[in-house]
Amino acid sequence: MSSHTRPSQPGIRLRVDLDGDPRPHRSAKIEARLRVDVAADGAPTDLPAVELAVIIAVDVAERNRAAVRHALPAALRALPDRISFAVLAGGPEPVRCYPRGDDEWAVADQYHRRRAAFVAGSLPLHRDAPSPAGYAVWAAGARALLAGRPLSVRHLVLITDGSSAAGERRLEEELDLCSGQFTCDVFAVGADWTPDPLLVLAERLHGTAQFVDDGLGQAVTDAIARLRRVHTPQLPIEVTLRPSVRQVSLSEKAPRPHRLGGLPEPGRPHRWSFPTYQWEQGSRDYLLTLVADADADPLETELQFAMVSLGNVHAPVVARWHLPDQSAPDAPAAGPGSVLGLNATSQMRGALREGLAALQGQRRDAAEDRLGLAARLAARFGTSWVLDEIRTVADIEDAAAGRIRLRAVDAGTLGPMILRAVSRPGALPPDAVDPPPGPRCGNCGRRAGSEARHCIACGEKLL
Repeated sequence: MSSHTRPSQPGIRLRVDLDGDPRPHRSAKIEARLRVDVAADGAPTDLPAVELAVIIAVDVAERNRAAVRHALPAALRALPDRISFAVLAGGPEPVRCYPRGDDEWAVADQYHRRRAAFVAGSLPLHRDAPSPAGYAVWAAGARALLAGRPLSVRHLVLITDGSSAAGERRLEEELDLCSGQFTCDVFAVGADWTPDPLLVLAERLHGTAQFVDDGLGQAVTDAIARLRRVHTPQLPIEVTLRPSVRQVSLSEKAPRPHRLGGLPEPGRPHRWSFPTYQWEQGSRDYLLTLVADADADPLETELQFAMVSLGNVHAPVVARWHLPDQSAPDAPAAGPGSVLGLNATSQMRGALREGLAALQGQRRDAAEDRLGLAARLAARFGTSWVLDEIRTVADIEDAAAGRIRLRAVDAGTLGPMILRAVSRPGALPPDAVDPPPGPRCGNCGRRAGSEARHCIACGEKLL
C-alpha cells in the first residue's frame, strides 16, 4: 500500500524514554516508551480521493434490514468524487452488488453515487442464522477484490449484525493473508453479535470496531474522511537488537491501543520490522519491550540494547545493568507518560474488558474484582470515561480503593461496552516541558544533557 503521490515519509521526530535502569539476570526485561511526532511537511491536508479504494460490506441478516435501509444509501451518496468503491452483501457467499456487470470497481461521481444508493435499498441479505459465510470469507472476498486495485489506501468497511459464523481458527489464518494488504473498520449493529471476533478483525487489520446504535451512515462517512487524512499509508518501525536480546515486542498505546505483529528480516536475525498503517499528522505512543540475557554484559556501563528506526530517523535504546546490591539512582516515574504509566493504562483497559466479559458470563465475583481494579487505576490516572463505563453497571463506593457494588444489568448492553473498552482511542500523555535527559557519565554517574558529548562534571567522554 505505498503512496504514488506523497513523499515516502512525513516529517518525523522519534524519542525513546526509559524508566530507570534494569537489574541483570538471564531474562531481564527492558521497557521503553517511544513517542513519534509526525508533521505533514507541506503536503496537502487530505489525500486525493483517487488514491483510495473502499469496500463497503454488509453482513446483515434480513431480519435486521432496518438497521441499514436508510444509512447505507446516505453513506454512498456522501462518497467523495473519484474514490474507487464497491458494495458487497450477503447470500450463501458475499456477492458484489455494485457495480454490476464486468466492472469490479466504480469510481464515484454523481451517476455512480445515485445508482449505488438505489441498489443499496434492495441488497440481497442472508436469511440463515448464522450466515454460512463467516468473517473469514468476508475478509477473503475483500482481499481478492482489493488485489486488483493497487492504490495507496485500501480499506474494508464491514457492517455486521453478528449473524456470520465466527470460525476463529479460519479467521486467524485468513487475517495472516490479509495483513499488509488492507485495513478495516467494523461497525456492529443490532444486539446479537459477539465482541471478540470483531475486535480481532479490527486489531489485526489496524482499524476500529464500534457499536453503532443509530447514525451508521455518518459513521461510515466519517471513517472514509479519516482515511483521507492519511499522509503515509504504511511505515514500518524497525528495531535492530543487540545479540543478547532474545525477545522483542511492540504495542501501540495511543491513540489506538493494540499490539503490533513483528516480522524478522530474512538473513538478519537481529532485525525486526513492525508494520504500522494510516499515518496522519499528530503523535503516537508505543511501548517497546525487550528481554535480554545479561550474563555476558558488563555492569554499570552504558549499553545500547536496540536501535529504533522509522524511515530515516533513528533513536537508540540505551541502559545499564546495576550491581545487584545497589538501588537505581533515578526512581521510575509513575505518571501517565512513563513506562509504568503506559503499562498501568493497558492493565486498566484489560481489567475493564475482563470485568465486563465476566459480568456478561454471569461470573459476578470475577466481574467485581476486575472492575474494581479498573476503577482504582482510573482514579489514579484521572481517566473519567472508564469510571463512567463502570457506573453504568455498578455503584462506585470508593474508586481509589477499588470498591464497587454490581447492579442488575441487561446483558444486551454489555457488548457495546466491551467494544468501547478496547477500541476507544487512548489519550496521549503530555510530554514534559524540559528536554529528555541525556546519557549518564560512566565515570562519575552524573546525568548529562540530551545533546552532550562530554560530562560537565569530570570531562569524561560520554558513550
